[in-house]
Amino acid sequence: MTSRFITTLLWKQRSELMEIVMFSSLTYSAFPSFVLSALCTVLRWFCVNQCMICTTSEKSAIDKIIDSGPQLAGALDFNVVHSLYNKGFIYLDVPISDDSCIAVPPLEGFVMNRVQGDYFETLLYKIFVSIDEHTNVAELANVLEIDLSLVKNAVSMYCRLGFAHKKGQVINLDNLHPSWKNVPSVNRLKSTLDPQKMLLSWDSGENRSPIQEAGSSATDTDTNSQDDPAETASVSSLNLSSGHTKRIAFLFDSTLTAFLMMGNLSPNLKSHAVTMFEVGKLSDESLDSFLVELEKVQSTGEGEAQRYFDHALTLRNTILFLRHNKDLVAQAVQPDQPNNGFPLDLLRCESLLGLDPATCSRVLNKNYTLLVSMAPLTNEIRPVSSCTPQHIGPAIPEVSSVWFKLYIYHITGQGPPSLLLSKGTRLRKLPDIFQAYDRLLITSWGHDPGVVPTSNVLTMLNDALTHSAVLIQGHGMHGMGETMHIPFPFDEAEQQGDFSRVNMGIHTALKILRNKVDLQHFCGYVTMLNPSSRHANRKLSDASDGRGEADLASGSDVNGSTESFEMVIEETPMDSAVRQSLEVPTTELEWVPLEVCFGIPLFSSELNQKVCRKIATHGLCRKESLQKLLHSSRKLSLQVLNFVHSFQEGISALDQLHDAGSSSSLLQPVSADMGVPLPAKNLVFKEGVLSEWNGRSPSSVFFNHT
Repeated sequence: MTSRFITTLLWKQRSELMEIVMFSSLTYSAFPSFVLSALCTVLRWFCVNQCMICTTSEKSAIDKIIDSGPQLAGALDFNVVHSLYNKGFIYLDVPISDDSCIAVPPLEGFVMNRVQGDYFETLLYKIFVSIDEHTNVAELANVLEIDLSLVKNAVSMYCRLGFAHKKGQVINLDNLHPSWKNVPSVNRLKSTLDPQKMLLSWDSGENRSPIQEAGSSATDTDTNSQDDPAETASVSSLNLSSGHTKRIAFLFDSTLTAFLMMGNLSPNLKSHAVTMFEVGKLSDESLDSFLVELEKVQSTGEGEAQRYFDHALTLRNTILFLRHNKDLVAQAVQPDQPNNGFPLDLLRCESLLGLDPATCSRVLNKNYTLLVSMAPLTNEIRPVSSCTPQHIGPAIPEVSSVWFKLYIYHITGQGPPSLLLSKGTRLRKLPDIFQAYDRLLITSWGHDPGVVPTSNVLTMLNDALTHSAVLIQGHGMHGMGETMHIPFPFDEAEQQGDFSRVNMGIHTALKILRNKVDLQHFCGYVTMLNPSSRHANRKLSDASDGRGEADLASGSDVNGSTESFEMVIEETPMDSAVRQSLEVPTTELEWVPLEVCFGIPLFSSELNQKVCRKIATHGLCRKESLQKLLHSSRKLSLQVLNFVHSFQEGISALDQLHDAGSSSSLLQPVSADMGVPLPAKNLVFKEGVLSEWNGRSPSSVFFNHT
């Protein structure tokens, strides 16, 4: 509060008028005398008339500012400052120096309607996702390669609006006007006040003056958690070293923030979700209050709401696992450093992709020692790829795309019947390989998959093909197919014994996959599919990875109704469905791999716990494992890109890897909107073989490329 300077509007306007004269290319004597006289007359008239409505003390304050320049708000009388501000005679400015460090607490009352192409707004969001409490403004400008004055202006605006505050301010109380010391401050997290009353009093903390508040901890971001001492007994109680250390970054996409916003999960969770979406980051300093809110989320919900609860609870478990975990990085710290684990930041992938590749690389390298992705990431974004810091997640965007599905079918020789159609293709009838199926898994390019009935699917497919490539896969012959998620890396015990639902690690396809892809230094899960199962009634979060509601396409049937590729949900209590499945005998031949996802899953608490346990027991975050991960990621990237290129025409996909070959970037797009290569040919996977499909039945397909 007291670091805010005041400058009078009178002085500002007079200065601007004189600047016209002083900084003109003409000399002072070149101006006609009547022009100079008019300028002075206007100023004198304005000052006299406006100052007539000011009190004596207000006039004295104005004179002081005019004569001595900008003043600290705390050096003037509290009531005078408010009165002059409300009359429009002064304005607030938050001076930002080169060494100023800024903290961004969870946002309250934040509304921004984004305007495409607005330079300053784009700049604000770039700074939002890049800023941290340990990087001063000069360093931030250097990392972003943006003019220092622009960064200062943006940060100053954050502070004026109350969305950020300066850290480490030292206030000499003896130099402040006594009227400020007993003024109650406004708690912006708890009160809904008239904006006029908050202009000069937006500091948090009840029953404390603004001056006392300025001297408190700058990381105190949630006053709600201060009411209950038991709630504050969180990770912050750890005795951590004071120096700035690099952190772990957990990468998420906007679907997670949508789940946190849509559900009425806890009273103050929404402000954190808004921060995660708008700022693009929730820093370690804000995670204590975030965890307090996540602890209030119920464990059970009804229908669609259960997905929101599941994601909130598994997110909490993931944060607790990754944050300050001593065992996780037992061999990653230097011998002379205390092992307190690493702090954790939550980063939104879409916000990082708003930075150009070089800037994104510098930001990540400066602040983070390891990147960990949630799984699965939505197909609607291009995942972040990085060699340094190393990334436990999709090695390149193609690995989380439709191409990788076809790649694992190709190398294992197993998978559901699949047909990848390029944009512009038009089907006359449903291909023969899907005639036995009651449900199809449809993936429109750049969207998440959905399970739909085969009845009336042809119209929707043709509509989708007019604007997108589409992958069609058989999912279930008797309703929805049965799916099971197998976490990796695999333990030794999981690679022995006889095949069963609880011991799928010995499946032939998984053995081949382990030999072809280094799953021992990645983490994630393999989804296995049994299309012929009659016991597939499962909850959405278990059957579909939480990705079943993508709007892939829409079309009209013969009756004029519209239908989209949305997940068909067949509700049955989870424990009942699992018991039924385990009791039914099964054989290895009934199961095929559906997809492989890299990262930590959030849609299933049980699967999340298994993957986290495997990360710890296999030491995936240790230096030796990360070095092997880097080698395996490069190898997998080359193999997948070569596979994609073999079915493409034109520029080699491998060239993209070499062109982007800086030491810190495995593969970054030339532009932010550059996507995964589209298929140039129609491809079919049938009976263990992937080949080009030309619609062998003359009536099945014709091409209409536009």
